[in-house]
Amino acid sequence: MHLDNILYSQGFGTRRVCAGLIQQGFVAVAGVPCSDPAVEFETEGLQFSVQGVPWEFHEKAYLMLHKPAAYECSQKPSTYPSIYTLLPAPIRQRGGGAAAGVQAVGRLDQDTTGLLLLSDDGKFIHRMSSPKHHVPKVYDVVVKHAVDEKQIQKLLAGVVLDDDPKPVRAAACEKTGELQLSLTLTEGKYHQVKRMVAAVGNRVEGLHRSRIGALPLPADLKPGEWRWLTAQDLARIAATP
Repeated sequence: MHLDNILYSQGFGTRRVCAGLIQQGFVAVAGVPCSDPAVEFETEGLQFSVQGVPWEFHEKAYLMLHKPAAYECSQKPSTYPSIYTLLPAPIRQRGGGAAAGVQAVGRLDQDTTGLLLLSDDGKFIHRMSSPKHHVPKVYDVVVKHAVDEKQIQKLLAGVVLDDDPKPVRAAACEKTGELQLSLTLTEGKYHQVKRMVAAVGNRVEGLHRSRIGALPLPADLKPGEWRWLTAQDLARIAATP
């Protein structure tokens, strides 16, 4: 692939901007400056830098983000800043066109924290978001009133939400403290955890997604930080914990 097309595919601007960056000497491949936009490179495992910032070629983007509180999972947020402002510009612009950049795989409420996946692979987003695939997601929940066994059994048996007569049940649920529980869901209905907990007579005071599939949120990934998913991470997402 031509070097200018490589930069364009990775989100470094229009083709003209990418060619200009190369011609002005701002791009190095494997540490070697390159000023010819038309020079070709194999893309697999390609390491390059733009204006001194190292980058690795990714045909498709698969990321994890530790979503902090007070951020919205929207390109056009209404009250709080967008999670997309936490990502570098190339990731927000990669691919170009109206559908440029990565998209969140599902959404977390503005006050919910934890593991959020993002990608520009439409098939991956659909597979991860579809309830047909039953990808388990684990939530650490802080509630207002003490958790009792009756509430847990109701969540496991299924509760009826106001938009669907079919009961919605937790795939797993356990008490982890007097005001805390761990809840595993395989669907992604609107405000599902909050509504399920309300349906058993309690109230969510804090919500954190700690795991998707068999992939936990890394302990060293701080709120607001992101990183690329590895092949091993992707395999763990697809695996049942």
